[in-house]
Amino acid sequence: MNIRMISKLAAGAAMLAMVAGTAKSAEQVEVLHWWTSGGEAAALNVLKENLQKQGVTWKDMPVAGGAGSAAMTALRARVTAGDPPTAVQLLGFDLRDWSEMGVAANLDDLAAKEGWDKVIPPALQAFSKYEGHWVAAPVNIHSTNWLWLNKAALDKAGGKVPTNLDELITLLDAFKAQGITALAHGGVPWQDGTLWEAVVLSTGGPDFYKKAVLDADPAALSGDTMKKVFDTMSKLRTYFDPNFSGREWNLSTALVIEGKAGAQEMGDWSKGEWLRANKKPGTDFVCIRFPGTQGSVLFNADQFMMFDVGGDAEKAQQKMASAVENPAFQIAFNTVKGSVPARTDISDEKFDDCGKKGMKDLNEASTKGTLMGSLAHGYAQPAAVKEAMLDVITQHLNGQLTTDAALKRLPEAVAAAK
Repeated sequence: MNIRMISKLAAGAAMLAMVAGTAKSAEQVEVLHWWTSGGEAAALNVLKENLQKQGVTWKDMPVAGGAGSAAMTALRARVTAGDPPTAVQLLGFDLRDWSEMGVAANLDDLAAKEGWDKVIPPALQAFSKYEGHWVAAPVNIHSTNWLWLNKAALDKAGGKVPTNLDELITLLDAFKAQGITALAHGGVPWQDGTLWEAVVLSTGGPDFYKKAVLDADPAALSGDTMKKVFDTMSKLRTYFDPNFSGREWNLSTALVIEGKAGAQEMGDWSKGEWLRANKKPGTDFVCIRFPGTQGSVLFNADQFMMFDVGGDAEKAQQKMASAVENPAFQIAFNTVKGSVPARTDISDEKFDDCGKKGMKDLNEASTKGTLMGSLAHGYAQPAAVKEAMLDVITQHLNGQLTTDAALKRLPEAVAAAK
């Protein structure tokens, strides 16, 4: 979603309409989101009920679609018509794009009162704030550099979890020898990018990840370390099953759950699939950081941005933002979602072993400065650059580009997209 595609005229009309009096009732919040699955909807009810107890009515505007593209289309239509919702679920650079349009409400007073600066990681604050002002309340932190293993298949392979790429290849060979798919993968660009960014981090470490992915440094994108990344991707491709192209991520997860595959590299939302299948971490499945990436966390996070709808609606927005950061909600939502709280001061008592590890890893990475945005999920580059990079990554993975061609094309694609 590229906000700059909205014409200046439409944006100006929207802003004028807001100033002219599109204020919502102080006792109502209209919330646009794409949390429509059973578990997510149930967790969201905790937030609704919290607000209802405070006399705030929740007007739901759910838009189905896991990546939120349909929701962004609906949002553009509402803003262009001069009738923005009170709050919107947004990710990464989309937050910055809308903030640049001047449509965000200011949450500074609430954030100061509740001490958000002390408990929300700086890497996340970089998106929750715009020009130093709080514009969004983060709900959670997902991380993408996980490897999910079928415990029975792992035990049959000797039980040793891999700690680097060489050990991963050895394990994948053992899975292959068992007659199962070694690495379950869905061949769509965002999944290709999720795997690629983990390989980048594993191959070059956090400093290289920052140069290549966060800074999009041309030398890093075309050098020897990136050559190793693409060569590793070609190797990993040999462990996919023949039907991987176009497959949804949850269907790949199901292959590992059912023992038809040994492993999957995927974000922590996949844990929800295991839990819904009544599987337990440590007993039925094993969650580890993608080999070679322990100590670093690649993140994406859901956030509620408050739109400047004027009038007394600010009171309801403040109540909603406060409820989002309430520790009870952070626990109730994230234990279901698979993510970890956006706050670092939440007890891990009610989280399972994978959740506890996720929270510990997050604190470590935030302290070390190795909590870094995910490219595939919108927290490393603006949409145009992200899509350009994913296009090259997917073409290479599918054999349409050689490694040498990919090394040449990647920095060119980034330059053209900027």
